[in-house]
Amino acid sequence: MSMAGLRILSALIELSAAIAMLFLNDVKKALAVNAFLAMVGPTILITTMSIGLISLSDDLSVSKLVFIAIGVGFILYGIYK
Repeated sequence: MSMAGLRILSALIELSAAIAMLFLNDVKKALAVNAFLAMVGPTILITTMSIGLISLSDDLSVSKLVFIAIGVGFILYGIYK
């Protein structure tokens, strides 16, 4: 439920940003709104992944958790580099 709630919150933030871009009607201001979204997206991704991994941690072996952590690290590296 918490993962779905975070995704709904993310969708509402994205929709609000799109509406704000339409009302602002300026490329520079729209770019600023988009920059804010660039921070929100990875934060929601990390949070939802953390919630999922914590709930699955009893069922997964340590080696699988390490591989998942490496994958998340690659995603973060790709986003910020």
